[in-house]
Amino acid sequence: MKDKHSGHNDHDHDHSGVFGEKTELYFAILSGVFFFAGLLFEKFTSLSNWVVLSNFLLAFLFGGYFTTLEAIGKIKKGEFEIDFLMLIAAAGAAYIGKWEEGALLLFLFSIGHALENYAMNKAKKSIEALGNLTPKTAFVKKGEGLVEISVDDLKIDDVIIVKPNSKIAADGVIIKGNGSIDQASITGESMPVDKAAITNGIKIPDFNQIDKKNVVFTGTINGDDVIEVRVLKLSVDSTISRLVKMVSEVETKKSPTQLSTKKFEKWFVPFVIAMVIVLCFAYLVIDETFKESLYRAISVLVASSPCALAISTPSAVLSGIARAAKRGVLIKGGRALEDLGSLTTIAFDKTGTLTEGKPKLTNAIALNGFDNNSFLNLVLDVESLSNHPLAKSISKDIKSQFGIEGNNEASNIKAIQGKGIQANYKKGIVFIGNAKLMIDEDVIINDAIASQMDQLLQNGHTVMLVAFKRELIGLLSVMDTPRDSAADTLKHLKSIGIEKMIMLTGDHQNVGEAIAKQIGLTEVKGNLLPEDKVKAIQELKQRDSKIAMVGDGVNDAPAMANSTVGIAMGAAGSDVALETADVALMSDKIENLPFVIGLSRKSKFIIKQNLWISLSIVAFLIPTTIMGWASIGGAVAIHEGSTLLVVINALRLLRYKLK
Repeated sequence: MKDKHSGHNDHDHDHSGVFGEKTELYFAILSGVFFFAGLLFEKFTSLSNWVVLSNFLLAFLFGGYFTTLEAIGKIKKGEFEIDFLMLIAAAGAAYIGKWEEGALLLFLFSIGHALENYAMNKAKKSIEALGNLTPKTAFVKKGEGLVEISVDDLKIDDVIIVKPNSKIAADGVIIKGNGSIDQASITGESMPVDKAAITNGIKIPDFNQIDKKNVVFTGTINGDDVIEVRVLKLSVDSTISRLVKMVSEVETKKSPTQLSTKKFEKWFVPFVIAMVIVLCFAYLVIDETFKESLYRAISVLVASSPCALAISTPSAVLSGIARAAKRGVLIKGGRALEDLGSLTTIAFDKTGTLTEGKPKLTNAIALNGFDNNSFLNLVLDVESLSNHPLAKSISKDIKSQFGIEGNNEASNIKAIQGKGIQANYKKGIVFIGNAKLMIDEDVIINDAIASQMDQLLQNGHTVMLVAFKRELIGLLSVMDTPRDSAADTLKHLKSIGIEKMIMLTGDHQNVGEAIAKQIGLTEVKGNLLPEDKVKAIQELKQRDSKIAMVGDGVNDAPAMANSTVGIAMGAAGSDVALETADVALMSDKIENLPFVIGLSRKSKFIIKQNLWISLSIVAFLIPTTIMGWASIGGAVAIHEGSTLLVVINALRLLRYKLK
């Protein structure tokens, strides 16, 4: 696999050859076969030396082939890294007549290399599997008939027919039919999501503006009904294509630990070469032969090669990113993964993130002796005539909460800017709006009602008064209610080490505080414009050093850009969110947040573990080989073992589950 991060795994050559993509593994096995054959011939037969030597030479050839290709590629770039050190060690062993030790070194190094590639490919394949989700063909409506064409030939505004239980071939909008769509491949949602045809079929808005319930994505699976989808994105621009592309690109974005490791390697490798050169001349100072000094120097060279160190961080980063992608979360690189793992403060946008983003009717109270049923019918008849989102919510909730259908007795509705609405109803005039509207229309608000209004306002409700024939007949209140999962999610975040959770909202401070009390936030900053949110993020960053901002990635983009890690929710339908966020939750389920942060924390822990393993092995092997207590074979066995150990440790992240 082509990994751009590490010395040991920084492959510029192609692993394929006469045996296809497993050529490197087969060459390593052949190297081992010839090494053990040479050893057996030497110990247990009286065959001539050239038979033994030719086996060791073949072990050198097969074990050193890919290592040499790699070293040449590096030297051309002016880099001298681990592969180069191993070749020098093997050549040195041959020079002093230790052919079997040189063959063992190249065999173990090449088999370690090949197995490491195999293990790392497991993480890579988890990412590549996303790209195989797209179906190859689609059924396009042509007149009265259907034509099956390649998805690459689809055009914008083509209408495709999606049969039951088949994959959807393009990002688009449902124009006919409805059903449940399994979106797990994109959003990580375990349950199918109900989707329906868009109602304004003539003029379809921009893809990012369409309601999520009308949108379908490439690679998701249709339920039991036939649906017709208008194609709004070409195959190369589909959400899944961009997700695969971004996940592939994130591997090149190095984490802080990777950058530090690279810096360490840059001075460590020359230091090792200098130390080895000095040790070659140890025979001038101590009582031993030149051959013994050279053998010691080669052993130290093998022991000092920081292969495990080089691969320890990228293997964990790649595994963490691959695991997140399988759950419908895009983490853009090692920096975002590590930063997320060290956070203790998260700021949230309110609307649509912590709350449903849809106001709900919380109170409908008839006053001054007016009949409750008559009051609800009046409000429903008047509000049904308005296109205002608040009016639509009130109408919908009166029908669902009270089972009232209305009598259609209202007419001539008029909006009164910044105050409310007015309409005719049963030979009288109805006003629904704020206290200012009532005062303007000479409607008396007594102290008891004013106190009731204040109480509701303090608790974060938006309050409207209803007057009929200039008399106050009732009170309505609405509120953007918290998501059902918000309180549990915040509790979970607290349990995994998030100490401060802050809401940043454009709403009134009271509204924010009322929601904060219900769901368990630690702090609320209300009445914020987008530029105020940026300022708030900068202040919080100064106070807590690192901060994540969770929002929808569109109107929160400036605040997210100023945070340490910007996390966008519901990014599957939003190009802006995919581009601006460091972490994109493809579904809009806030309950995925503890999983992402838990995974990042685990990744950070495994990176630290890997660094300790790799540095401890080097610290143990260098003095051991300098003192002559370990042979080349022993050093290379421990050395390659530690490299495989850190890769296998990193691969545990592929099975990560939040406890």
